[in-house]
Parts: sequence; structure tokens; C-alpha cells
Amino acid sequence: MKKHIIKLSRVLVIGLLMTTAWGCNEFLEETDKSNFTLENYFTRPEHATSVVNSIYESLQPVMSSGFGGGPWMMLEFATGLANTELGQAQNSLFVRNLINNSDNGYGQTYWTSSYRGIANANLAIEKIPEIEMDNTAQTRLLGEARFFRAFYYFNLIRIFGNIPLITSSIDLTSPELYPDPASTEAVYNQIVADLEVAENSGLPWRDASGRVSMGAVKSLMSDVYLTMAGYPLQGGSQYYQLAAEKANDVIQSGVFELFDSYEQLHSVEDKNLGEHIFMIQYAAFTVPSSWQVSIIPYNRGISAYSAETGGIFANQEFVESFEPGDKRAEEKEFFYTEYSLESDRSTTMELGDYYIWKHFDEVAQLSTTSSGMNWPVYRYAEILLNYAEAVNEVNGPTEEAYEAVNLIRRRANLPDLENLSQQDFREAVWREKWVELCFENKTWYDMVRLRKAFNVNTREFEDYVGHEFSYGPTLKERELLFPIPTAEIRNNDKLSQNPGY
Repeated sequence: MKKHIIKLSRVLVIGLLMTTAWGCNEFLEETDKSNFTLENYFTRPEHATSVVNSIYESLQPVMSSGFGGGPWMMLEFATGLANTELGQAQNSLFVRNLINNSDNGYGQTYWTSSYRGIANANLAIEKIPEIEMDNTAQTRLLGEARFFRAFYYFNLIRIFGNIPLITSSIDLTSPELYPDPASTEAVYNQIVADLEVAENSGLPWRDASGRVSMGAVKSLMSDVYLTMAGYPLQGGSQYYQLAAEKANDVIQSGVFELFDSYEQLHSVEDKNLGEHIFMIQYAAFTVPSSWQVSIIPYNRGISAYSAETGGIFANQEFVESFEPGDKRAEEKEFFYTEYSLESDRSTTMELGDYYIWKHFDEVAQLSTTSSGMNWPVYRYAEILLNYAEAVNEVNGPTEEAYEAVNLIRRRANLPDLENLSQQDFREAVWREKWVELCFENKTWYDMVRLRKAFNVNTREFEDYVGHEFSYGPTLKERELLFPIPTAEIRNNDKLSQNPGY
């Protein structure tokens, strides 16, 4: 931990200077840049924006992809619903085959990037109040910082379990240099406290530039409360009620709506608009996304990209488990099984598997090889499903809960749900989540908080522990968490490895 913290401090200072230099010509005129320190840097309003911008950067490392796979795939292979053609991506195979270990670089990326974001958020929360600037702008920037600290901790607590809770900036003299792990309750209490501050920071409901909005804050709150209602806290009805209320705030805002077609989910022109509530931001030719090479088949010659890795695609059994008539299972809706050849676009190749169309950037794949497509973190469909699930747990399937889930089913050309028991409605909503949000890093989190897994053969939900993947491996209790990275255990002897690793 000590080595990581020292490195983190250096990266932070350099990142702050680079971010400000990109955004402010006046800052480039400073006469002695070598004298900037954490103590004298935070003097101008643009410095406040700069430190908050640095927090956003930590969203991107987990999405990096290539011939080594990509950290984001960790949460997909852990569901048992994904496959890969990339034999050298050992980190992917370890997770998929349930033989994962603490040396997996995917987990290290989640840990390091999240704590880097938290460190920058802590600095922002401490230093921005000291800067003389417009009060409204100051409050909003602090709201963004609080949102991100909550967001990164929410991911860490779900992935790794008991983790260090650091809420102040640290240096080599800080008691928190080798922090103890905090209780699960303490981490969730901090997450809620940060989000309550963000909720009152005056953020707009939508920000088309991609910055944190009130829609993002309320969506994260709904997600957090839904998780607190389930495992491991098992908070029950009171948290289901809170989850429903926050989701309903998003619905009643009237700002967001479902796209008319699934095509808009992967339209660069529609990013940050319509159904999209919050996304990880990319820009072609300047900060392009890299997962395009991973969602195309391995060296089949369909793409303008020189790298075709076949890093991740859907198990056939999963797609075939979709309800009969579900539009999302049709060609080039959520998946694709054929595509034209790069050498001859009039010739179509059968690919043999279900590759991921919902994240496919056709312009980049056909010509530019530089994708500005954003990654969805929260979209309106998820909020509707959160609302339906939470309301049902409190009051049973109300008219409003039916309408929320049926909006999604109608887009999929499926009949409305009606006249269901509470248990049948519960599982119907779960099925919609498994399908609608597939390959968006959502399903594994749902599996763990519900302690349920979907059997693609019986099309029923069964207990998480003991669930057998369609290709053989069986989930054990240890797979309720990922292992804490080896480097973190070695650097901080106060950390204990998760059971079974």
C-alpha cells in the first residue's frame, strides 16, 4: 500500500497540471511550474475544475481492452454467460473457469483505479472549499466529487468485500498510510452520506457534456439502496422503499425516456442523451475507446481494425434462453452472428457465435478505427427495472410497477406482464434485468446481492452457491467476492485475503 500511495501522490500532481494545462491557456503562463505542490496548487477556480476532472479519468482504465482482454470483462465472465476466443487472455479464462486468483491483473486495475479516483475526490473535497470562487459552481463541483467517491467505493465494496475506507488525503506521515479494512456497514454509510451531499449540490438533471448530473446521483442512490436491501446487509423493506423513491424521482423528472430503437444504444450521436443517464466519456481520435477490438471475432477479417481479438461474446445458451419473440435476440439488435468482410463488403460471413452488437461502433469498425462511443454506466431502462423490483418488494406488483417493466417489454415486442403473484413478478423483473442489461457490467452485481443465478437450460433462478454454469464450472461461496490483489496484501499486512483464495 505504501508504494502505491507514494506513486499515487506523484501521479495526482502530474495529472492535475496536465489537466489544467489542456483547459486553460492562462495557466501555461505560470513562470515556475516546478514549484507547484498540493499546498499551493489550489488557488484558482480552474484548479477546482481540474481536480474534479482528474476524478473522471479513473473511470477509463477498467474499460481498456486488447489482446490481454480487458478488466471490465471480469464481471461478465463471472456470470457464466460469456465466452472468449482469446486464449492468451489468462485473466479472462481464470475468471470464466472459476479458478481465479489474487494475481489477476483485472482485479488490480479495479483496485488501483478506484483508489486513485477516491484519492483525487478526497483532495477535491478538502481543497475546493478553500478556493475563492462562485458558490454555485463550487457546490456543484463538490457534489461531483462526492458522487465519485461514493461510486468508486460502491464498486470496491461489492467486488472485494471489506476494504480500507479513506476519506481524507494522505501522505507518508498519515495514520491511514497502512489502513485497516472497514466494516461493510461503515463503507455503505459513507457512500450514502456522500450521495446525500451530492443530491443537494444543485446539479442539473441532465448534463449533455457527460458530467455528473442529478439523474446520475439519483440513479446511483437507487442502485445503492437496492443493494443494501439485499446481501450482504439484508436491510430489507426500508431500503427497497428508498430504492423505489430514488428511482421514481428519476422517472418523475420527465427528463429521460427509452430510445425508440436499440440502434440508438450504440449511436455516437446519441451519447449522453435520451435513455443515457451517465456514461464513461470517449472521443474519437483524441480519447478513443478500446473495447471495439474485443467485441469482434478473432481474426475473421470483418473489421478495419488491425486487431480482432474475439475477447468476449455471449454464450449461445444464454441468447437462446430469451423469451420467444424477444426482439433483443434478433440479428443486430443486441447481438450479431454475421458480418461483411473488410476485403469485400458485398460478401457476408457467418461468424458462428453471438457477438455483442449493443456496443458496436459501425463507423469505427468500417473505416476510422477510432471510436468515440461512450460506455453506459446508468441508463433509463435500468432505473425502470430498479423501480419495478423495489416497489414489488414493498407493496407487491402495483400498476406503476407493471408499467415500468412493460415499457421495456413493449420495446422488445413482448406482451405485457399482468396478473402475477409477487414471486412471479419478482422473477419476471429479474429476467428482464438479465436480458436488458446484459454485457453492461450489471448482472454479476445482481447475482451477488440476490444470491441467485439464472439457469439458461431450465430458464429458472436458483441459488448462487452451487449454480452450475452451462459449460461445467460450479459457483462456490468464495465467488461471492473477488480476491484482494496480491500486491495490496503484501504492501499492507492489515488486509486479509478473502476466504477461498
